[in-house]
Amino acid sequence: MYYDIIMAGFGGQGIQIISQLVAVAAVNKGLEVTYLPSYGVEKRGGRTNVFLVISDREIGSPVTNHPRALLVMDQNSFDTYIPMLRPDGLLVANGSLINTSSYKRDDIVSCCIFCNEEAIKLGNPKLANMIALGAFLKHINFLTIDDIGNIMNEVIPERLSHTIGPNMQALHYGNTIA
Repeated sequence: MYYDIIMAGFGGQGIQIISQLVAVAAVNKGLEVTYLPSYGVEKRGGRTNVFLVISDREIGSPVTNHPRALLVMDQNSFDTYIPMLRPDGLLVANGSLINTSSYKRDDIVSCCIFCNEEAIKLGNPKLANMIALGAFLKHINFLTIDDIGNIMNEVIPERLSHTIGPNMQALHYGNTIA
């Protein structure tokens, strides 16, 4: 098994947290993981992305040029990375901020969810990232929502432990509507 993904958006959208959740959950399942985050010095609003490679064997490089999956939360990230997504790849896109018709691909699995609006329905706009992650989990076979739930308290800082319940709710919701 070899799975590479790029997660991208802008600072404040929770890309770093959801990618850490995936990385730690995969490690806890005994998989090999490379985790290559990139973000600007700005706390919110700067570009942010993570290259993740997950495998059941040794990984040669943390960089991917044609990922199997792309989880993008804004238009700039979509425009930057969609040409790299390999045929038969998975696209999870935040339709609230992305016009996916700007780049048509009929050779991929596309899961476009209006994450911002769906998060507001759940009562917290900050849950958009967890909705996207839940949708991603529905389309893969090596991690589950339970795997993420089992390590949530390892990744979420203690001062934010009160968000674990709503985060789990958003994961389940994203998984259901994907």
